[in-house]
Amino acid sequence: MKKIKRNILLNPGPATTTDTVKYAQVVPDICPREDDFSQLLQFVTSEITSVVSEENQYTTVLFGGSGTAAVESILSSVMTDGVLVIINNGAYGKRMCEIAEAHQLDWIEFLSPPDQPIKLDQLHSFIQRIPRKVSFLAVVHNETTTGLLNDIESIGSICEENEINMMVDAMSSFAAIPINMSKMNISYLAASSNKNLQGMAGVSFVIAKKSELEKGKTKKPTNYYLNLYSQYYHFIETGQMRFTPPVQTIYALKQAIVELKAEGMEERYERYSKCWETLIEGLSRLGLRYLVPVEHHSKIITAIVEPESEKYNFKEMHDYLYANGITIYPGKLNQLNSFRVANIGDLSKDDIELFLTLLEKYLQT
Repeated sequence: MKKIKRNILLNPGPATTTDTVKYAQVVPDICPREDDFSQLLQFVTSEITSVVSEENQYTTVLFGGSGTAAVESILSSVMTDGVLVIINNGAYGKRMCEIAEAHQLDWIEFLSPPDQPIKLDQLHSFIQRIPRKVSFLAVVHNETTTGLLNDIESIGSICEENEINMMVDAMSSFAAIPINMSKMNISYLAASSNKNLQGMAGVSFVIAKKSELEKGKTKKPTNYYLNLYSQYYHFIETGQMRFTPPVQTIYALKQAIVELKAEGMEERYERYSKCWETLIEGLSRLGLRYLVPVEHHSKIITAIVEPESEKYNFKEMHDYLYANGITIYPGKLNQLNSFRVANIGDLSKDDIELFLTLLEKYLQT
C-alpha cells in the first residue's frame, strides 16, 4: 500500500487519519440500496451504539452531514414540547441557541463562563425558578471552544431529579472520554465520524433512547431532511438511510471503528492524554498560558492564550506551521484572545514535540 503524505492536524477535527482509513474509501461502486450496504450500515450503527450504551435500550441514527446536522436534528425534531434550557459556555453552546432560535423553539439560555466549570447549584436553582415545565436540557460535553470538560453526569442527576430529558453534544468527547448514557441520564447524544473515531468527515449520528424515539410516531414533523423519527423508522423498516448516504465515507468509518476496537477506547484516551501532557509541559516551558484551569481540561483540546508581543501574528504563525505540515486553529472567543491545539487523531507524543519545537522557533524569530 503506497503511503499517503501525512499532515499533522492539531485542529479539533477533522483529525489525522491512518492510511488504512483513507484507503478504505477505495471500494467498488455500489448502490446504497443493496443488502450488502445495509449490512455495512447495521455494523456501523451497532458498534457506535455499543461505545456509550446498551443496544436493547438505545440505538444510533445516521445522517450524511457534519456534526451540527446531528445537533440540529435533535433540537428541531424532539425538543418541541415544554421549555428547553440550553447551557451556553462556549461557541458550540451558543450554536445550539442559534439553532433553537432559528426553529422558534421555547428555549431559555443558561450562561456560564467559557473558561470555568459550570456552577451546578446555580444551574439547579435556575431550572427550579422557571415558572413553566422544563422538558429538555442541552449541553456540550467537551466545549470545543476551550477544551473545558463539562460535568454531564452531575447535570444528568439534576435532570433526573426534575424529570428533564438531557441532550448532549459529545462531538469532541465521543470515543475517547468514557460516557455511559444510561448512568448519566442522557436521552440523546450527538457526535460525528471525524474526531476521536478518526474517520473521515461527512457522517454524523444521534444515539438515542429507543423509548424516546418512539414518541416521534405521534408527533407532527417539524422538519424534513433532519427528522429524527423518520430517519430512525426508515432504517428499522428498510435497513437503509432515507436519502443518499456518503457511501465511501461510511466504508472509511467501518475501518475507523475496527481500528478503535483494536486499540481500545481507554488506550486511545491514554494516548491522547500523553500527547496532552507533553503539550502542557511544553507550553509551560515556553512561558505560555492556557484559558481553562488544568483540572478541568478534557485532555483533548487546549485553548492557549495568545502571546502579548508585537511580533506575534496568528496568521503568520499558522502559515509557518502549515508549511511544515502542521495545522492549528484560531480561537473562537472574541473577548479572550487565544488559539487552539487539539491532540486527537492518529497522533503521538513525537508529533506534539515537533509542534512545540516549531512553535518555539517561530516565537524566537
